[in-house]
Amino acid sequence: MKLTFFGGAETVTGSKILIEVNYKKILIDCGLFQGLKELRKKNWEALPIDLNNLTSVILTHAHLDHSGYLPLLVKNGYKGFIYCTKPTRDLTEVILLDSGKIHEEDAKRANKYHYTKHKPAKPLYNIQDAKDAIQKLKGFDFDKWFPIDENILFKFVNSGHILGSAFVLLKINEKIIVFSGDIGRKHPIILNPYKYITHADYLVVESTYGNRVHPTSTIKSKLLKYINHTYSKGGSLIIPTFSVERAQEIIYILSVLKQEQQLPKIPIYLDSPMGVNATNIYYSHKNHHNLSEQTIQNMQSTVQLISEVQASRTIVNDESPKIVLAGSGMLTGGRVLHYLNKMIEDQKNSILIVGFQADGTRGRALLSGDSELKFFGKYHKIKAEVFKINEFSGHADQSELLDWLQHFKTPPLLTFINHGEPHQSQALKTKLKTTLNWKCTVAKMNEVYYLN
Repeated sequence: MKLTFFGGAETVTGSKILIEVNYKKILIDCGLFQGLKELRKKNWEALPIDLNNLTSVILTHAHLDHSGYLPLLVKNGYKGFIYCTKPTRDLTEVILLDSGKIHEEDAKRANKYHYTKHKPAKPLYNIQDAKDAIQKLKGFDFDKWFPIDENILFKFVNSGHILGSAFVLLKINEKIIVFSGDIGRKHPIILNPYKYITHADYLVVESTYGNRVHPTSTIKSKLLKYINHTYSKGGSLIIPTFSVERAQEIIYILSVLKQEQQLPKIPIYLDSPMGVNATNIYYSHKNHHNLSEQTIQNMQSTVQLISEVQASRTIVNDESPKIVLAGSGMLTGGRVLHYLNKMIEDQKNSILIVGFQADGTRGRALLSGDSELKFFGKYHKIKAEVFKINEFSGHADQSELLDWLQHFKTPPLLTFINHGEPHQSQALKTKLKTTLNWKCTVAKMNEVYYLN
């Protein structure tokens, strides 16, 4: 057996792990690179895998950095199925269609306003490519073994990161290899918490927050503080929002504040076609979260869901105070840029960052205190106030990673640490060696690892 990391190693994006055994080639996750330009350029490079011989693809969850390369994989010749949990199947469909649409729109806008050196600019992939990949998705239940062949089985176990997210367990010739994907919080806001796993011969574990412990202050009170502060200025609060998980968490907290009659009487919008679709998927998969029917009804009455372009334009041009949740979460594209185009140069408005911002994204630039932001081909002065709530993270911190890892009854033969910026991965490696005395290594991009 051997492992090769074609993404998600020494970085937090582009997750792709190839395992080869018994003449089978299985790809765990198939994500897009995001953030820094040198990473994004990798999306245009051909994968060094013979796609005719790729047996299967297995997804840990639906996020774009784990699923967003699938349309290219299929376009370039992959003929097999893509295995995932049933909620992941539904969310991946929404995410890939949105991604294809954004790639098409970005290329069209770049050609129209001539802010690209490519003549013409072309989308990485289009909506039809996304539809072709969606046709290959197959949904499975949690906690059951399913065969790839007579020697290879796979199982999904809840990881608590987003709806449908899972640890992937492979049983190969009686050896167990566990891929963590992204691990959620021990006490998530709306999801069922991650399950413990007690045995792995080999383990691949994420390290997004490998050296950090999340703060424990109350999210609800912080969110209310920024809402009231912005309202007191007569401005609007713009929340760049990840459409899957973060949007639903914020809607839930806003609904609680509304039930407690603490919110000012201003409209609240979720302006994101993908966010709207993802929210409805959350409501439909009732066994995979802890929301009651009444809670769902409260959420539905708190936030107006906006999909149509004309309705979005009307809200963008409305100068009265409001709260807007809009994608994308790292300001890499999407409708949030139209709100910023209108509001970022007015100090009465506020921008609230509620999630991880990868290096090289506009969201990271905002948090770094940059004085201007470039989008739509020009620079915009940042005069709106910028705030951040760290407590919203959907990733386990170091203490939660250790909580999950300590439930293995015996140490894996080798633990691969991936999906983290270098200092985070190295910190987790040191912690595992000193605390658990585990044998571990930080995964490196394109390096082949042989498993006994």
